[in-house]
Amino acid sequence: MSAASTLPAQALQASRAALSAALADQSNSTTADEDLEAGEIQEVDMQAQAEGIRTVFSDPSNFNVKHPLYSPWTLWFDSPATKGRNLPQTPVSAFPQTPIPQTPGVAAAQGWMEDIKRVISFDSVEEFWGLYNNIIPPSQLPQKANYYLFKEGIIPAWEDEANKNGGKWSIQLPKDKNRGNVDKMWLYTMLAAIGEMFDPSPSLADGSHDASLITGVIVSTRPQFYRLSIWTRLAPTGSDEDAMLRERIEGVGRHFKTNVLGYSENARLAGPLATEVEFLSHKDSERKGKAAKKIIV
Repeated sequence: MSAASTLPAQALQASRAALSAALADQSNSTTADEDLEAGEIQEVDMQAQAEGIRTVFSDPSNFNVKHPLYSPWTLWFDSPATKGRNLPQTPVSAFPQTPIPQTPGVAAAQGWMEDIKRVISFDSVEEFWGLYNNIIPPSQLPQKANYYLFKEGIIPAWEDEANKNGGKWSIQLPKDKNRGNVDKMWLYTMLAAIGEMFDPSPSLADGSHDASLITGVIVSTRPQFYRLSIWTRLAPTGSDEDAMLRERIEGVGRHFKTNVLGYSENARLAGPLATEVEFLSHKDSERKGKAAKKIIV
């Protein structure tokens, strides 16, 4: 009898989907390559095929099944240990460091980006789990460290073209009460992001798809609290024309609060060191709270 799975539900679901899809693909290709008599059924040795499939869960180093994500993503990292020098032994040192692309956004945020290390890019479910299984969880990161998971080609800075007109949903959680929960919250935040669950790209009248509002997600550790954030490429300005955009933005926040973080929609979360799930545009953040217009769900 096989042992019960210890994988998280999302990982187990991804593993089963990968196995089913791989078996179906191999079965179809085998049948197509054979010249069968009319009415003849191709026999497939499913056991032999299954034994040849290696997912990231059974063989993290040599898996041979990949299922692409809708968008490629890049993980970035910084902490006090990375500032002003090359990356030593860190929670992400198992991965080769790749240079930051010199885009106009990087040039504008040059000082900020000098201390952020680009860890690795990935574009499949299997590569995500391979990455996740080899980095230290937020609960064990040093103080003032940050993980940034952003769509490939977008840097985690306000100055990036994809971010400059946007904002962020965020929640601040007291450290002493959430040390046991923050790792799960961060995992579920990443899964919702790479699975395009926060803001599925809406279909347009011409049959094309509008770009998702989501550009990246962040977890930050501070001496007394954790902060989880979701960055968007647009932010409501308060005009009547923004009604549809505001509805989409609020939908992101509600999904974050209820489906990802696991709170009820009516729960009040603010308290000592804690905030509600709240949205603020980057432009309002730059004003240091002056005339800031928060959206709270």
